[in-house]
Amino acid sequence: MKYALCISLLFLATFTWGQSLMLTDFNQQRLKKQQTAMLVLGAWAVGNVGSGLALRGKNDGVDRYFHEMNAGWGVINLTLAGLGYWSSMKADPGSFDLAATIAEQHKIQKILLLNTGLDVGYVLGGAYLIEKSKNTSNQPKRLKGFGRSIILQGSFLFAFDLATYLVHAKQNKDIPKLLEGLSFTGDSLGLYLTF
Repeated sequence: MKYALCISLLFLATFTWGQSLMLTDFNQQRLKKQQTAMLVLGAWAVGNVGSGLALRGKNDGVDRYFHEMNAGWGVINLTLAGLGYWSSMKADPGSFDLAATIAEQHKIQKILLLNTGLDVGYVLGGAYLIEKSKNTSNQPKRLKGFGRSIILQGSFLFAFDLATYLVHAKQNKDIPKLLEGLSFTGDSLGLYLTF
């Protein structure tokens, strides 16, 4: 009986250790994807700030306002990219248990889908500003320039958020592997080992 208990505990420890390695690897992949996405967003932001500031002064009218708004969006996106990158660098991939791993995987996807919806709203808002610029005498060039910029930024962010969502969603296929060896029945949770 003692030997059977020792062997069972050894198998349980081996399973738990293997599960921990799988979770760590899964989380490392998720965090690496987040870091890459934040680098892409950061590069877009730096390009917008640089070109916006450089071209703002060389243009007037609609183009000036277009570049001003691009620079403003660039500052916001650069801040978000920096915070997102820092957060993913600071996270310890080995600190997530199974529930936290799955929760984080789904949380990032929900955020990206929400952002994708907001991006559509940005594009529509930009189109509204352009349309409004046609029927107002109150700074129509500013409305048109800002509208064009908002459409550009919203379009990029839509493509970025959707692509990032799809990259993260690909990893969902690995979740069943994390659940191997666990069984859920009614109101209980069990562990089974296959020999």
